[in-house]
Amino acid sequence: MTRIFSLNFHILTPKLKFAMEEISMKATGIVRRIDDLGRVVVPKEIRRTLRIREGDPMEIFTNHDGEIILKKYSPIGEIEMFAKQYADVMAQVSGQRVLISDRDQIIAVAGGVKKDKIGMAVSSQLEELMSNRDVKNGDEQQKLFEIIKGEEPEQCGQIIYPIICEGDVIGSVVLMSKTEKQQVSDTEKKLVSVAADFLGRQMES
Repeated sequence: MTRIFSLNFHILTPKLKFAMEEISMKATGIVRRIDDLGRVVVPKEIRRTLRIREGDPMEIFTNHDGEIILKKYSPIGEIEMFAKQYADVMAQVSGQRVLISDRDQIIAVAGGVKKDKIGMAVSSQLEELMSNRDVKNGDEQQKLFEIIKGEEPEQCGQIIYPIICEGDVIGSVVLMSKTEKQQVSDTEKKLVSVAADFLGRQMES
């Protein structure tokens, strides 16, 4: 006699704290079969909503109720506290505003940026810049970027470098001038470049 086991898959966004007994699950009404290699397809609608891309790492958890829980893994989230400290130092040295993100959301701010920005989703522009491994070096000819999803780009100098770890983009470092007419300096460009490189190397060690 063949026994059929019911496996529940749940996907959590990176910022949610993982607590097995307290998680409030939302039923999607979607059922997927596991193939002969043990694989199950996460529906496209869910992947799009939660910004799950091809190749994104996922953490797997189980609980005593027989549930399997998938959590989107953020490598840079492992050094979130360090990133916050580094952002503070950058802001003090440059006198400018600093944001550090993973692939999906802001994880650290400093230099007068409101703390409630932490956890907000990055814009599609910043997401695309990271995916393309592009650099925004404060050139006046470059268009202003929307950094946080839903917020209008500010009229200020911007420097953006992707954070790369072992060949994969895991986030970005953003520096913005505090005033509209203030341009970013070559020293500040180097500061952001070094920060992105250093954070990437921290993840490798």
